[in-house]
Amino acid sequence: MRLDPGKRRRLKRIFRDDQRTLIIPMDHGVTVGPIKGLVNMQEIIDKLLAGEADAFVLHKGIAKDVDTGQAGLIVHLSGSTKLGPDPNNKVQVCSVEEAVKIGADAVSVHVNVGAEQEDNMLVKLGIVAEDCDMYGIPLLAMMYPRGPKIQNPHAVDLVKHVARLGAEFGADIIKTVYTGDTETFREVVNGCHVPVIIAGGPKVDTVQEVLHMVRDSIKAGGKGLSIGRNVFQHENPTLMVKALSAIVHNNASIDESLKILGGA
Repeated sequence: MRLDPGKRRRLKRIFRDDQRTLIIPMDHGVTVGPIKGLVNMQEIIDKLLAGEADAFVLHKGIAKDVDTGQAGLIVHLSGSTKLGPDPNNKVQVCSVEEAVKIGADAVSVHVNVGAEQEDNMLVKLGIVAEDCDMYGIPLLAMMYPRGPKIQNPHAVDLVKHVARLGAEFGADIIKTVYTGDTETFREVVNGCHVPVIIAGGPKVDTVQEVLHMVRDSIKAGGKGLSIGRNVFQHENPTLMVKALSAIVHNNASIDESLKILGGA
């Protein structure tokens, strides 16, 4: 797929030469407030930079106030809170133009496919994709099966549908949930003509679960990850990034990654 020069240059700040990326989303303050790990934003960003994170997802207010070093900056354009009547309804809270002024290397939009306000979110996705083409800035679409009719959000038919949907609407990168195994996730990747990266989801009990998920997604053709709580809430975020990076960028085994974490 041929990209315009602006998108191509900016994507090089997010993806390494191996065409893979390790993104840390840190937009949770809007949805749930200053949770553990996201109280002092510069402090945690410095720790993640020490682990060589490739990029961060931040809302505009935080993005204006922190230094993300050499990592890519992805400004999140969507928002909702857990206090609202419909947390699945993500509304646009920042424009592409404003993100560009902040110095964003990319922008992201969240769409919950199957939610009651799906139509409005899809309209916004289409409009943002057009704006991104105009400004030459990449678009990361966070595409999740969520809503009244969604019984299993990890079902492969649903996940490959939402991933393809984001690509069809003009996204340059798709973030979505892992389907649970390499074979089914390969279907998601094969059905999407742009890079697919996995979300981390809720905080899990063991590091091994995260490492296995990332390793298997890479084997399936995934291009990396966008994992938040399981990284910035880890007891040593710097080492957690290093362990994940070893898998994403060096094809390390689970045992090799665990050694980085001190056998955790």
